[in-house]
Amino acid sequence: MNENATGTPFNLDAHIAYFDESVVSKTLLKKEAGNITLFAFETGQGLSEHTAPFDAVVYIVDGEAQITIGGETQTVAAGEMLVMPANIPHALHAAQRFKMLLVMIRGQ
Repeated sequence: MNENATGTPFNLDAHIAYFDESVVSKTLLKKEAGNITLFAFETGQGLSEHTAPFDAVVYIVDGEAQITIGGETQTVAAGEMLVMPANIPHALHAAQRFKMLLVMIRGQ
């Protein structure tokens, strides 16, 4: 897919690749109302606990993610999604590698 193309279908899984010992991110859309970002997490990688002032939707494209929200860890598998509420601490960990689409919606 052309990075600047809109209105062109593409496959999320094929649009981002894993990279050894890394987290790869690719911003697909960045607007005042919110962002859409595609991520690939290699095994053992993650995002440490943090909070965000906005709700976020995570859709797992490939693999499984360990997602902790407010101290409760859940396994979210390919084809599943999860809403991470604003202002609640959350973290992500790749017990196995996974790809995810993150949709952050800025609220008032």
